Amino acid sequence: MKIDILSLFPDMFSGPLHQSIVGKAIEDQLLDIQVTNFRDFSSNKHHNVDDYPYGGGAGMLLQPQPIFDAMAAIQNDNAKLPKGRVIILDPGGKQFDQEMAETFAHESHLTFICGHYEGYDERIKTLATDEVSLGDYVLTGGELAAMVMIDATVRLLPGVLGNKESAPGDSFSTGLLEYPQYSRPAVFRGMQVPEVLLNGNHQLIDQWRRKQALKRTLLKRPDLLNKMTLSKIDLELLDDIKADLND
Repeated sequence: MKIDILSLFPDMFSGPLHQSIVGKAIEDQLLDIQVTNFRDFSSNKHHNVDDYPYGGGAGMLLQPQPIFDAMAAIQNDNAKLPKGRVIILDPGGKQFDQEMAETFAHESHLTFICGHYEGYDERIKTLATDEVSLGDYVLTGGELAAMVMIDATVRLLPGVLGNKESAPGDSFSTGLLEYPQYSRPAVFRGMQVPEVLLNGNHQLIDQWRRKQALKRTLLKRPDLLNKMTLSKIDLELLDDIKADLND
């Protein structure tokens, strides 16, 4: 996968995107990330990229010219690649989630445009295929949001995680929060690993994990259950869970 990032602060990406899973993906040549400072494309002699909004108002807006020209240069450099998705980080965009990360992971080329100041000249948004928000709050710029989205996306690429079963079992990948997990020792400071995980019966283990995932989701994120199509067995398990909680 090729990822291009347009940012006024390219040094913000030099550390986080070269560590851990993302850094290993780059080392293994599964991922190529390039960060472009769109200030370099400003036609203004002072290299300004922002200006006051027409009609007045607080703050400064990013001007279209530097970003349009930076995008043209990126597309020229990647002429052999599909244009892919062009993602503008914007508080008014669709909220990022696991499903969106999975969609992005199927692309061969992603471009993130990181805003700053008060916002974008509206014409910049014509470049985008997607306007995306990390959540219902405002950050100083789009850089941190881009890093989060890139991390969530890259870990889903084939070959990035050592165990191919790791990503599909993550919280939200199935629509549920992840079930509790345990490692050695079997007893730690009086706390016992559930017996079902020690008996080697994988059918019982799978049933236990499903019930625990349903229980954890019911207790912590019941809103997720409303978005799912639950099987008859799931509904029966939920009834058992609710009965246990009411006892």
